[in-house]
Amino acid sequence: MMDRRTLLLAGIASPAAFALPAFPSRAASPPRRGGVLTAIVTPEPVTLTAAANTAAPTGFVSGNVFDGLLEYGPDLKPRPSLAERWTVAEDGLSITFHLRRSVTWHDGTPFTSADVKWTLENVWKKLHPRNQVTFEHVASVETPDDHTVVLRLAKPSLAILSSLNSNGAQILPKHLYEGTDVLANPYNQKPVGTGAFKFKEWAKGSHITLERNPNYWDAGKPYVDEIVFRIVPDAAARAGMLETGEAQYAAFSPVSLRDAERLGKLPNLRIETRGYEWISPFLYIDLNVESRYLKDPRVRRALAHAIDRDAMVKVVWYGFGKPAISPIPSTVAEFHDPSVPKYPFDPKMADALLDEAGFKRGADGIRFSLNHDFLPFGDDYRRSGEYLKQALRRVGIDLTLRSQDFSTWVRRIYKDRDFDISSSWGAAFSDPQVGVSRYYLSGWAGKGIPGTNGSGYANPEIDALVASAQVEPDQAKRVATFRQFQQIVQRDLPTIPLIELRFFSVHAARLNDAVATGDQVYGSLKNAWLSE
Repeated sequence: MMDRRTLLLAGIASPAAFALPAFPSRAASPPRRGGVLTAIVTPEPVTLTAAANTAAPTGFVSGNVFDGLLEYGPDLKPRPSLAERWTVAEDGLSITFHLRRSVTWHDGTPFTSADVKWTLENVWKKLHPRNQVTFEHVASVETPDDHTVVLRLAKPSLAILSSLNSNGAQILPKHLYEGTDVLANPYNQKPVGTGAFKFKEWAKGSHITLERNPNYWDAGKPYVDEIVFRIVPDAAARAGMLETGEAQYAAFSPVSLRDAERLGKLPNLRIETRGYEWISPFLYIDLNVESRYLKDPRVRRALAHAIDRDAMVKVVWYGFGKPAISPIPSTVAEFHDPSVPKYPFDPKMADALLDEAGFKRGADGIRFSLNHDFLPFGDDYRRSGEYLKQALRRVGIDLTLRSQDFSTWVRRIYKDRDFDISSSWGAAFSDPQVGVSRYYLSGWAGKGIPGTNGSGYANPEIDALVASAQVEPDQAKRVATFRQFQQIVQRDLPTIPLIELRFFSVHAARLNDAVATGDQVYGSLKNAWLSE
């Protein structure tokens, strides 16, 4: 008889159950083979392997070249990929994966348990910004044969099974990476994976081309012959390519929200919000807690009261989201705590808190000035910054917007910490251990890694809670711990959650089955096909 943990966490079910698609096909006819799918990626990736780079453009492309041990359905339950089945020990101290047989790397080398072991020990635990925490308590990796991997855990780590897809834990080919500098390895630019598509070429500044893998383990797939990822920095140009049919697919809200409203009404296009469930994205601002003004919690709370999130959703984000009250979004329903301290829009309360903190208005009505460095990923983030500038001006804070390229932004926020307020979007993922905790853990501050602790917040109680949740074998206790976590960080407010974002993709009406999983935007387009 299977124990409850095996049922809930290992995801074991009948082969027939796993064969069901995560989303029903929207086409009545069987898939058509052939054709070239032109997609748009922006900004241009800096690498094509997500093993040590978590940027969205990298994951969007590389999810087609690599498979993970698992993938995730729309309910965020794990499903087989390179691992056909898996079990968790009753004491939570080991996880055993049984790998799919007859899988090869794109160069013809067999994929084996040695690849998983090497990648976990040398990449996930040493280089990956999320996985260094997720896999921290993996004491050893055993490979009793070529198709079995056993993780021996020093302490239970239930979050591991939330992060084993091709983006969360990408497996690299040991025979091409062992003994090299992983981050400088040339195969990061010409990846060799096990996925449905093989790397063909990367013309920098122009396009990345992937071609069908004829030896793919999932028989009969993929359906399209090639995917060409066009690099198109201009949002208006992206909208034009989608409208004319020059491109058939683009993800991560690729056009302005105004254009999305217009394009969604055209008969040849579709707006799609599915496939982002695993990410659970949210917009937030980090407040530099070492800033002369922002080190006072009253000032941080005042800023929260000064922002009308409902209006921000409607005016800036065209309804593609909902106001956020916690860094763990409501989409991560198991962990989300709706009882956290809240900061409703209340300019009078903001004024009172700023006065109480000793920052009175001057003759010009201004109390003090701050810099705001917004994520340089497009107009939506700039417009969010402009909205915040107007909101804070009403309570006497003058906000200067600073624009820069991505590498400069990362260095300024996450290494030099030369800022007052920064804005970005984060991925909560299906377990806050994986997606949320790194924004608040003191050990991540100043490391130069985007998507970590930008505020500089350091609270030993929070560090202890996260450490406790990481090794807790009882899921109900982990949930309770993360609810306590939310209460504290929303009281201290080093980071202000603003909006639970609803990212969208735009695709041609003749592109079918572009969404098959809950982690689709970081997954494979092996199920997608083009009607004539």
